[in-house]
Amino acid sequence: MFRLSNLIKSTLENQKSRTLDGSIMIWNFTNRCNLLCHHCYSKADANEKDTLTFEEIEQTISKLKAGGVNFVIFSGGEPLLRKDIFDIAKVMKKYNIMTYLSTNGIYVSPKNVDQIIETFNYIGISIDGIEEIHDQFRGQKGAYKKSIEAIKLIQAHGGNAGIRFTITKETQDSFYAMFELCEELKVDKLYISHLVYSGRGKDNLEIDISKEQRKKYVEFIIDKAFEYYKNGNNIDLVTGNMEMDAIMLLNRFKKEYPDFVETLKQKLKTWGGNSAGHRLGNMDWAGNVKPDPFFPFVVGNYLETPFDEIWTSKSNEILNKLREHPRQIKGRCAQCRYIEICNGGSRSRAYAISGDLWEEDPSCYLTLEETRR
Repeated sequence: MFRLSNLIKSTLENQKSRTLDGSIMIWNFTNRCNLLCHHCYSKADANEKDTLTFEEIEQTISKLKAGGVNFVIFSGGEPLLRKDIFDIAKVMKKYNIMTYLSTNGIYVSPKNVDQIIETFNYIGISIDGIEEIHDQFRGQKGAYKKSIEAIKLIQAHGGNAGIRFTITKETQDSFYAMFELCEELKVDKLYISHLVYSGRGKDNLEIDISKEQRKKYVEFIIDKAFEYYKNGNNIDLVTGNMEMDAIMLLNRFKKEYPDFVETLKQKLKTWGGNSAGHRLGNMDWAGNVKPDPFFPFVVGNYLETPFDEIWTSKSNEILNKLREHPRQIKGRCAQCRYIEICNGGSRSRAYAISGDLWEEDPSCYLTLEETRR
């Protein structure tokens, strides 16, 4: 996760950047979902059944803090399909764990909206394009209208919800419209995710955009972030799964704000780039623990081994190598002058294409000239 707007503001105003105190876990409590999204890493669908019991979840929550976890994103499938989702969040609060909700919004209703707002520190709703594109990409006609209604309902009850958008060939025609939508709805955040090859995202590898297109879109996102900053617009722009975006921002500062380049560079090095297996992890509905939701290997199972023992292990080779900084990555990453900033990018994408966890990220859009030491 790259907090673009926060970095611009904190650098130009000489403030501390927002940092993660502890790890953040994306916890897939269910693999049931009412939609059939083309990029879904868990291949969720409506025919799945919940396998995790509340008792198993409650027992595991008690081990999160001992493992250094302070934030949990409630994910799925569709997390609101679980009838005990608020009870789960209540246990999290007992252990002072911040809870975020990642939802398609369809099950947000007048009956539960107040409870959702009171329960979760942040609510993110997935919108993957204008109406026709969103409905086609998410596999259900009418899904767009219901998701937009959910955002408006949350706002009407005094809360706010951010929008999550994934760039693919199928959604890119709506890319610019997403900013207009956020401005119109006055949401507080737009999270723009790059595609990672996993689940149906791997099956649909052909839906990824080209490196040239990606670079063009990232330049626009940076333009917008500066525009919002200068105009006092509070929409927070965040990108995900593409640590090279940080280098694009640094290059923009070199051109337009040279006096702040060293300040930003230090912030980016402190942030450290891809943090899978360190500050970021994933727990799924079958008990598996992975360094990120897309990762091709598990590092343990919290139904068999206490979570904190898995996450704090000093003997797991994968976790040890992921936690090196900078990581020892092959290919052009080995000669990249920005390795301390991006940390090699996505290991999941590298494995999906090369079969080697430690190869270069195939989606890196920077040229050799830009990256050579």
